[in-house]
Amino acid sequence: MGVAQPLAPPLAPPAPPAQRIGDGPILADPPPPPPLVGAVPVHQALEIVRADVGAPKAVAFINPKGGVHKTTATVLTAATLGSVRGGGVLAWDDNELRGTLGLRAGTARHARTVKHLISDLTGVENAIHAGHGIHEVLENYLRHASDGSFDVLAGDEDPRVARHLDPDTVRRLMALLTAAYDIVCVDTGNNVESPNWKTVIEQSDRLVVTTLPREDAAFTADWMLDLLEEDGHADLVADAVTILSCPSPIRSPLLEELAEHFSHRTRAVAVIPYDPALESGSTIVFSQIADITRRAWLDASAALVQGWGR
Repeated sequence: MGVAQPLAPPLAPPAPPAQRIGDGPILADPPPPPPLVGAVPVHQALEIVRADVGAPKAVAFINPKGGVHKTTATVLTAATLGSVRGGGVLAWDDNELRGTLGLRAGTARHARTVKHLISDLTGVENAIHAGHGIHEVLENYLRHASDGSFDVLAGDEDPRVARHLDPDTVRRLMALLTAAYDIVCVDTGNNVESPNWKTVIEQSDRLVVTTLPREDAAFTADWMLDLLEEDGHADLVADAVTILSCPSPIRSPLLEELAEHFSHRTRAVAVIPYDPALESGSTIVFSQIADITRRAWLDASAALVQGWGR
């Protein structure tokens, strides 16, 4: 599906509740065109992405189902924001079990991960309070994307690290990272009941719901949004951006229905085309993906940051 219409206005009032996925056909009649993120002029999208975001922002990429392009979306959003803004962007792999963001994002100058930062967290905080430069101190724990457009806090393969991601530690990590970067993109795990996941949501300024044009992936995203609303995060849900990533060159018959559905649940919907350069699951090199894919991520990123700094 090509990008089509103008960016949805920030914080537009949500439409009446949509029918839940799995309760029968989502749409009984042909829908009006959904408010998809679309082809504003490139210069306008660039201006939106480059604009001052005000206070540092944290963005959580969420869907408890695996294989729905959360990591890909985190990497490509960070790459887009970082390359357009000229830096100031970090991607944090907060997946509790063997996250792959460190691998997908590029260069590993060392083997240190969030595990090492947690272990040294008090010393790091003390060094910064003593006047050492925050970037100089964090440099020992971070990696760089292959093109240098953003930095990475990699996850650890040791599942025991998850027990150390208690709410207090997550808040301290978030405070540290947002003190150093304008935008922190967090690739979350799959356990919506974990204290880590819940604390990241509480600490986030905006949510990105990642899904595929498949019923199982969209159903999981849908009940997750229900859960967030029940937990008091209705404002975050209404302000979220949904990213529908096409995993195949064959157009899904559900694409328009799901785009329409999530346009009633979140502020904007971005459709990302299939790109064979992403199929291998290896390192993502932003310059090697197709022009149409990079443009789609520019529009999605503009929708994500729209309204900040006002």
